[in-house]
Amino acid sequence: MSAMLNLKTYFIILFTIFYVNQARGQYAYESSPEHPYGQLNPEAPEQLADYEKIIGICDCKSERRTQDGGWTEPVDMTWEFRYIMNGMAVQDLTLKADGIHSGSIRQYNVDSASWYVHYYSTAVATPSLASWHGGKQGDNIILYKEQKAPNGMDGYYKINFTDITDKGFYWLGEWVSTDESFKHETWRISCVKREESSN
Repeated sequence: MSAMLNLKTYFIILFTIFYVNQARGQYAYESSPEHPYGQLNPEAPEQLADYEKIIGICDCKSERRTQDGGWTEPVDMTWEFRYIMNGMAVQDLTLKADGIHSGSIRQYNVDSASWYVHYYSTAVATPSLASWHGGKQGDNIILYKEQKAPNGMDGYYKINFTDITDKGFYWLGEWVSTDESFKHETWRISCVKREESSN
């Protein structure tokens, strides 16, 4: 009887080890203690590397345009980027000192050769998420969403990720006319990459 129990225990342990290893292999690019922000899946579209230098946590200063044309005092925020869905997409999350937190899910569509970015915020819960599309232009990431100006003029809300390095990046939100001959900056964020502890 004792030998039977030992054999049964042995097979349970063996099956558990096999199952855990299979699960790790199946989701090998999810976040882990070794890779807290996930990893880029080699099967993902190569454009997922557009965000490679940004992955991690940045300490940022956020400023919004005021009605008189000036800028608000900088608001402290953290901005975290990570690979999700087993390294097949990118998610970002912000925590702001003013209590308005937000995030996005970023997926690349090979057929349309475009990033699609779906944005959400604690400012308001909406039945459908605002979305931007675009991609890499030179060293920058540029995204657009159709948006009319207050006077009804057609245009876009344009998002610019520029000065992207391993040390940080600059972000700019602006309204632009359809031919981009007119631009009006409304939001700017400067970010410095946080040095990760080696523990």
